[in-house]
Amino acid sequence: MFDLQKVLSRIDPLNEEAMAKTQARLDDLTKPRGSLGVMELIAKKIAGITGQAAPTITKKTCILMAGDHGVVKEGYHTYSQAVTAQMVQNFLNGGAAMNVFSRHVGAELLVVDIGVATDFNSHPLLLKKKIAYGTQNMSRGPAMTTAQALKAIETGFEVAEECLARGSDLLGLGEMGIGNTTPSTALLAVFSGSPVKKITGRGTGASDELLKSKIRTIERALEVNKPTAEEPLAALAKVGGLEIAGLIGVILAGAANRVPVVLDGFISGAAALVASALHPNIKDYLLASHLSDEPGHEMMLKLIGVRPVLFMDMRLGEGTGAALSMHVIEASVKILHEMATFSGAGISGPEKK
Repeated sequence: MFDLQKVLSRIDPLNEEAMAKTQARLDDLTKPRGSLGVMELIAKKIAGITGQAAPTITKKTCILMAGDHGVVKEGYHTYSQAVTAQMVQNFLNGGAAMNVFSRHVGAELLVVDIGVATDFNSHPLLLKKKIAYGTQNMSRGPAMTTAQALKAIETGFEVAEECLARGSDLLGLGEMGIGNTTPSTALLAVFSGSPVKKITGRGTGASDELLKSKIRTIERALEVNKPTAEEPLAALAKVGGLEIAGLIGVILAGAANRVPVVLDGFISGAAALVASALHPNIKDYLLASHLSDEPGHEMMLKLIGVRPVLFMDMRLGEGTGAALSMHVIEASVKILHEMATFSGAGISGPEKK
């Protein structure tokens, strides 16, 4: 039986000894100290995560959680709920942007039906883990029961651990679910205390009128459910989503097994917010792939305590940012193995003055 507290007890701080050794190696590489900027920070962080002074990345896996949301009944979304299932099929057919980027970086892509309002035929890329046919309408009451939220976390945890057992050493997060910027914004409002109007974006392209309706809906959901940052699991159940909960499970599995996890955009950031509230060391195991065009994403990343690698004005989701950033992350650890050192190459280092 899944024991959340037992999982959380496995999450340790970064390995300081490995990080110190990595820093010494970085400082001896044939370049001015710190000149590779964020890439050096990534290499050092992955050393701290893995406990290896010269870590390697051999198998990249992107886990895409798909689920529907009852809040779409409020009618302000630019795409119908049917698009969630249609896009899942597009992933399985290999035709989505996430498929292109996963192939480009050589990452395995798994699609998890954790709460789509439609059933699917079997497919090698699809894991059928449905907990419910979407969430309830969070603007009228809780989106999920606490039991459903916990089951979704457990599902994400188990999927990730199965990937790790097959040799995955870098996990990327992805998602699909029409309407999921609404629960993500609600969760950001809970954990930041910011006014909903300030952090609500247009999602898939809402008009001014639809944006106003979205804001009113989120405000009503917060008023009806009264989620608090002090009770992160309850907040998740009240105004979250099944795919968000599943991603929390993936994050916990990465942290508990000392494997780095790459966030995508706004939705996976919401999952990271909740996970970080469950354990203070969670942020140490996260890498932020990019800064989304969603207005609340920068605040979200600052609250978590991570900095983005890419600035691409993207807001697609699916895990596209996570996949794209994997090349940079992989290159960051390769410099530890493939670059010459001043001491080894016989090159004079910086003069001491």
